[in-house]
Amino acid sequence: MPRDEQRHLGFLIFPGFPMACLTSAIEPLRAANEIVGRDIFSWTVIGETASRVVSSAAVGFDPDIGLQDLPGVDQLYFLSGPNGRFQSPRTGNAAIRRLARHGAGLGAFSGGIFPLARTGLMSGHKCAVHWCYEAAFKAEFPDVQASEKVICVDRQRLTAAGATAVFDLMLQLIQDRLGAEVMTEVACWFQHPFVRGEEAVQRTPALRSDRTEDMLPPPVAKAIRLFAEHVEDPIQIARVAKAVDLSTRQLDRSFRRSTGQSPLKYYRLLRMKKARQIALYSNDSITDIALAIGYASTTPLVRHYVQTFGVTPQEDRKAINRFRVRGNTPLPAV
Repeated sequence: MPRDEQRHLGFLIFPGFPMACLTSAIEPLRAANEIVGRDIFSWTVIGETASRVVSSAAVGFDPDIGLQDLPGVDQLYFLSGPNGRFQSPRTGNAAIRRLARHGAGLGAFSGGIFPLARTGLMSGHKCAVHWCYEAAFKAEFPDVQASEKVICVDRQRLTAAGATAVFDLMLQLIQDRLGAEVMTEVACWFQHPFVRGEEAVQRTPALRSDRTEDMLPPPVAKAIRLFAEHVEDPIQIARVAKAVDLSTRQLDRSFRRSTGQSPLKYYRLLRMKKARQIALYSNDSITDIALAIGYASTTPLVRHYVQTFGVTPQEDRKAINRFRVRGNTPLPAV
């Protein structure tokens, strides 16, 4: 496509969508247009219908157009929490498939990957999934490859794992269309600290610590990665210690210094965090959740869940569903 030809983007918003993702997409495009003095980028905010959509911040947005009336876009991005669904799935999915057949690229920001994957159009593709939704996403969509990268572009599928990642993705689009000089100026307009590409990996918090995992000593960080890879099939602490070239005692000391917890306690907390994601962002039974995190029965899962969060998985799910009924907001909305 010639550089001067306009690029039209559509942003499909669902109730409870993260408002920061929408502004992180539109603002850099608006700035790029101002810098070059031409409307190289245009955009449309779309709803399933033209009715008002309330964001996660309880701010209402009136879509420019309903999905069924959308003539076409170059790229269509889903903005939603993980519980986002079409009120009329058959009609909504048909509209998305029509756009895809006519060459529209499809994408998603943060939890928007869930309703996009529910269309069936992500099967066999790779996508960026925010770390706080990863377990629930993998449980619901085993045929879609979830990536820990902040941005993922795979054959007309463009995904970003949070509001700042959305800004980075838009900077990539600006650079592709208008060059690195304009992209850099846009980044500096907003004092964007650095520009991340597809190689950048999400930063994740160390559990119950003031550090992120990339700040931890390499053996501890590697051990945590091994724990994360063995949620469904638990691994012995002794095996992890051997894999990171430490004795069990050395690994224990290093974990306590770095995280304030023993490796076993950290591992259990990580599994409970995964269980909570599935409990809050899926309809899986408690038995299925137990199996997904390596428990043979629900009894130890419920006991450890209560020890960690103070409520059972059923109570946790019931409480957040009551919140969604009141505010229609997924937790967290990123």
